[in-house]
Amino acid sequence: GLRIHEYLYFQVLSPGDIRYIFTATPAKDFGGVFNTRYDQIHLVPAEPPEACGELNNGVFIQDQIALVERGGCSFLSKTRVIQEHGGRAVIIADNAYDNDSFYIEMIQDSSRRTADIPALFLLGRDGYMIRRSLEQHGLPWAIISIPVNVTSIPTYEMMQPPWTFW
Repeated sequence: GLRIHEYLYFQVLSPGDIRYIFTATPAKDFGGVFNTRYDQIHLVPAEPPEACGELNNGVFIQDQIALVERGGCSFLSKTRVIQEHGGRAVIIADNAYDNDSFYIEMIQDSSRRTADIPALFLLGRDGYMIRRSLEQHGLPWAIISIPVNVTSIPTYEMMQPPWTFW
């Protein structure tokens, strides 16, 4: 599995206008690890975006990965909501849409609860751009590949978001 302060990468395969490799960080002290590589899995924006309770689109989260927005409740609570809806993992994007460089360390809350699915933190700008592209195309989800081993990709071939500094 991944250790704290390491990065995990995923690639959006569709829609094509955001076909980039994104960087995320795993939760510090809760959640599972990626033991499986998913070549094509849906990244489903949760509705409501903060995923602090029952989801309106929970049926679409089943066996997929959820894109959730920071705020409203703890990172662990969001992860548990997605897990209870059958999600395989959760990617929690910062709610500061202009954040293109600062990663938040997601930590356990004081509830002593646990979560088994992987939980990742995504920069706010990246989450915003993914959601905006889906809205513009009228799509309910993106198709992603996760995790992506970037060490095997030559730097000049790595499709990085143009708004993010690597």
